[in-house]
Amino acid sequence: MTCRFRCGDACFHEVPNTSANEYLGDVIAGALSRRSVMRAAAVVTVATAAGTAVNVVGAEGAEAATAASHPHPSASPSSSVSSSSVPRGLRFTPVAPNTADAVTVPGGYGQNVVIRWGEPILRGAPAFDPEEQTAAAQAGQFGYNNDFLALLPLHGNQKLLVANHEYTDEILMFRGYDAANPTREQVEVAWAAHGLSAVVVEGDRRTGKLTPVLRHPLNRRVTATTEFRITGPAAGSDLLRTSTDPTGRKVLGTLNNCSGGTTPWGTTLHGEENFNQYFANSSRDTDKRYGIGTGATERKWERFDKRFDVAQEPNEVHRFGYVVEFDPYDPSSTPRKHTALGRFKHEAATIRMTSDGRPVVYTGDDERFDYFYKFVGSKRMRHGDSRSVREHNLSLLDEGTLYVAKLTGDSPAIEIDGSGKLPADGEFDGSGTWIPLATATAKGAVSHVDGMTAEEVFVFTRLAGDKVGATKMDRPEDIEPNPVTGKVYVALTNNSNRGKAGFAAADEANPRNSNKHGQILELTERWNRAESTSFAWTLFLVAGDPKDPATYFAGFPKDDVSPISCPDNVAFDRHGNLWISTDGSQLGSHDGLFGVATKGARRGELKQFLTVPTGAETCGPVIGERQVLVAVQHPGEIDGASVEKPASTWPDGPGKIVRPAVVAVWRTDGCDIGV
Repeated sequence: MTCRFRCGDACFHEVPNTSANEYLGDVIAGALSRRSVMRAAAVVTVATAAGTAVNVVGAEGAEAATAASHPHPSASPSSSVSSSSVPRGLRFTPVAPNTADAVTVPGGYGQNVVIRWGEPILRGAPAFDPEEQTAAAQAGQFGYNNDFLALLPLHGNQKLLVANHEYTDEILMFRGYDAANPTREQVEVAWAAHGLSAVVVEGDRRTGKLTPVLRHPLNRRVTATTEFRITGPAAGSDLLRTSTDPTGRKVLGTLNNCSGGTTPWGTTLHGEENFNQYFANSSRDTDKRYGIGTGATERKWERFDKRFDVAQEPNEVHRFGYVVEFDPYDPSSTPRKHTALGRFKHEAATIRMTSDGRPVVYTGDDERFDYFYKFVGSKRMRHGDSRSVREHNLSLLDEGTLYVAKLTGDSPAIEIDGSGKLPADGEFDGSGTWIPLATATAKGAVSHVDGMTAEEVFVFTRLAGDKVGATKMDRPEDIEPNPVTGKVYVALTNNSNRGKAGFAAADEANPRNSNKHGQILELTERWNRAESTSFAWTLFLVAGDPKDPATYFAGFPKDDVSPISCPDNVAFDRHGNLWISTDGSQLGSHDGLFGVATKGARRGELKQFLTVPTGAETCGPVIGERQVLVAVQHPGEIDGASVEKPASTWPDGPGKIVRPAVVAVWRTDGCDIGV
């Protein structure tokens, strides 16, 4: 069911990337040696945390009674892990793998549901009634299937929570839903349930509990029909003009927003991921490369708006698949789609600043055998809060150079046999280059890809990556720079087609055939400078059951780590520990959130912090000093489930409709997380 509604059954369709790129182990000549890059990186000072936008926030907590809504182990947070050698931020008793229909947290931790699908957040919005839901009501209520989260500062005990609403699952939303014949009202409710929510939340001074401030002036909904501004080098292009927008600069809505990021100038970024599934009746090769189908869609939106029918409105699909920038502090602002960051299935967009104040954006293309990218801006950020300064900063992602990654392993190809066995040097590692695709300036744009114009590169970015021989990866999803070390981490979720007949075999960065558990890639930019065009890389983690010899945890003893499968979103705490949320665990337990040390003697020690309910995915994580937030997405999404036959009773218990929601977790003794 998740495959049906989130990505249009992408894994059951033909892999869109049929290019004959070279693979790791085949590309040796001319590559930088990893050791030379590492030597170069070692002499540079660590990037400052202030220059990196990551999901790290402070949150007030205090001494309080436990507010946990579900049972958890009775051990104290420090039992069994009191040794000072355990990294700060990870001193908790790991949660055991389980299949409980609950959010399960470590002993000594409390939790609360912050906000659920359908809760009214705008003035005039009615209370949620799943039996009488309307599009008008949903447009003023918290959207469906929350994914990326950002928790931004306000005054006092209040914060501004921003959430993505990736997709809708109509079978779990509407009683008696007929998938072959949705009604207009159901379709319009779904349009209103997509997009973004901004909602002010109030912290409890005695606990880590957060409560939404309903109908606050900063609360806002962005939906599939909200007006957006198209910016950057492809704005106004013939490729983006439609019958309703002959300028090619204005589009309605954002779809399938997955993960995202925050910016140092106070905005949030949101990646449009599986946008292809909303568009019907295509016959073009360029659309085939993006997985856009030739027939009807699952939701049948094309019946109610011709813009979702490629045969009737061929350019509308070119207006989706971008990184969206949203200003949550200005409810009157128009969100933007930045074409300079390329068009593909963006899983995320995270920023690291150069030493001279220019943004570098990392983003992955969540598809089997697709690529990951970075954008290096050419304009410097300005400080201040005047209108002119904010307008300048909102243009920073419109000028610069877009790159795609090409990786080379440093072991002979014969040592990479697809089993996950480490090569003779004891690591999966190598070097890489950032290949320029196109550069956008205030005076125009220049293509660096033979046979493609700059506009074509920015609209058909996957084809540009094919042409320059980028490295095919195992579903590159979230990419985050570490605020303490400056290293960059790439979550590669899985790829069951790796090594099958007609597909690319294992290589050093993707070392297992039929890869169902995924891995985490660690990059070190040359000289530790975000704008570098070369890097060293190593596989930091090869996921799966630690008892499986094909797994690897940065060299840490595997008998002392938690099992993990399908890494998806990543974030960091203030200590530099990596936190990983999972999606689609193949180990028989529910998905969860994990913390792992990235440096020191215990580098690679992975510990499970929580699990989510039946059918749910762990998303969004925000790792604060006193509080952790997760988005519990698509709970109860199990084949055969429906409103009438729910597979989960979370979060409100039996007899209530299952609802995606945001959860806050905190220590009941008022101390910092994992300290």
